[in-house]
Amino acid sequence: MPCVIRYRFTQCFSVSARKAYEWCTDFSPSDPALMGDESAARHVTRLTDATVILTDTFRTSKSIIEKQKLVQLYPEQLRWVSTHLTGPNKYSQFLYEISAEGDDASRLTFTALHLEHTENLGADGVKQLAAKLRKEDSALWKRFANAMAKELGKIEG
Repeated sequence: MPCVIRYRFTQCFSVSARKAYEWCTDFSPSDPALMGDESAARHVTRLTDATVILTDTFRTSKSIIEKQKLVQLYPEQLRWVSTHLTGPNKYSQFLYEISAEGDDASRLTFTALHLEHTENLGADGVKQLAAKLRKEDSALWKRFANAMAKELGKIEG
């Protein structure tokens, strides 16, 4: 049985909540490069205006990993849900919600339900993995915030 790892964090953006939401949910095949992996590839399948399937392929030194995610968009609430259908995080679910912090600022609240498909990690192992994943995902979203600010003309670049 998988171990449940829960964690959350927030990330500030220097753009309005609506602009941040639109930027974050404008999925494209070039997104993996922004994530820091030039060798990765992404295929985007738009099933409906509110339903997207993202298929990301990563090369490691040992193998090729494919992750398929079902993304449900809730534009009225400025939130989306990503559920991993395949890959090492199979059935993990990630919630993203953007809230306004004034006219030209916003904040992302990221909540993770990560399923670790391994033997029981124990309470200490779960805490350590949650801290590691929070740190990694938070660092990724800091890069996204900088890229968003640069792309939307909020900082020089």
